[in-house]
Amino acid sequence: MCWMAALLAVDGRQYVYRVYASADALRGDVFRAAFHCHDEGPHPRASDRFDSAELRRLLPAARA
Repeated sequence: MCWMAALLAVDGRQYVYRVYASADALRGDVFRAAFHCHDEGPHPRASDRFDSAELRRLLPAARA
Protein backbone atom coordinates (compact mmCIF):
# COMPACT_ATOMS: atom_id res chain seq x y z
CA MET A 1 0.00 0.00 0.00
CA CYS A 2 1.18 3.48 -0.74
CA TRP A 3 0.51 6.82 0.94
CA MET A 4 1.11 10.37 -0.25
CA ALA A 5 2.48 12.76 2.34
CA ALA A 6 2.72 16.48 1.55
CA LEU A 7 4.83 18.54 3.97
CA LEU A 8 5.11 22.32 4.18
CA ALA A 9 8.62 23.74 4.44
CA VAL A 10 10.02 27.03 5.72
CA ASP A 11 10.61 28.21 2.12
CA GLY A 12 6.83 28.18 1.54
CA ARG A 13 6.90 25.16 -0.75
CA GLN A 14 5.10 21.89 -0.31
CA TYR A 15 7.17 18.73 -0.70
CA VAL A 16 5.39 15.49 -1.54
CA TYR A 17 6.65 12.02 -0.63
CA ARG A 18 5.49 8.51 -1.37
CA VAL A 19 5.46 6.37 1.76
CA TYR A 20 5.01 2.62 1.56
CA ALA A 21 2.97 1.40 4.52
CA SER A 22 0.02 -0.86 5.16
CA ALA A 23 -3.53 0.39 4.67
CA ASP A 24 -4.09 0.37 8.43
CA ALA A 25 -0.87 2.25 9.25
CA LEU A 26 -1.14 5.00 11.80
CA ARG A 27 -1.17 8.44 10.19
CA GLY A 28 1.49 9.59 12.63
CA ASP A 29 3.82 6.84 11.43
CA VAL A 30 3.26 7.84 7.80
CA PHE A 31 3.98 11.48 8.71
CA ARG A 32 7.13 10.52 10.61
CA ALA A 33 8.46 8.45 7.68
CA ALA A 34 7.96 11.34 5.25
CA PHE A 35 9.40 13.88 7.69
CA HIS A 36 12.58 11.86 8.22
CA CYS A 37 12.94 11.31 4.47
CA HIS A 38 12.69 15.08 3.96
CA ASP A 39 15.23 15.83 6.69
CA GLU A 40 17.78 13.52 5.05
CA GLY A 41 17.57 15.47 1.78
CA PRO A 42 18.97 18.86 0.78
CA HIS A 43 15.67 20.73 1.14
CA PRO A 44 14.85 23.50 3.66
CA ARG A 45 13.43 22.41 7.01
CA ALA A 46 9.90 21.00 6.88
CA SER A 47 7.25 21.89 9.40
CA ASP A 48 7.11 19.28 12.15
CA ARG A 49 3.47 20.11 12.83
CA PHE A 50 1.38 17.04 12.10
CA ASP A 51 -1.67 19.23 11.43
CA SER A 52 0.07 21.01 8.55
CA ALA A 53 0.72 17.78 6.62
CA GLU A 54 -1.65 16.35 4.04
CA LEU A 55 -1.80 12.55 4.13
CA ARG A 56 -3.69 10.44 1.61
CA ARG A 57 -3.82 6.74 1.00
CA LEU A 58 -3.35 5.96 -2.68
CA LEU A 59 -5.39 3.19 -4.20
CA PRO A 60 -3.64 0.62 -6.39
CA ALA A 61 -4.10 1.04 -10.14
CA ALA A 62 -6.63 -1.25 -11.78
CA ARG A 63 -5.06 -3.94 -13.92
CA ALA A 64 -6.42 -4.71 -17.34
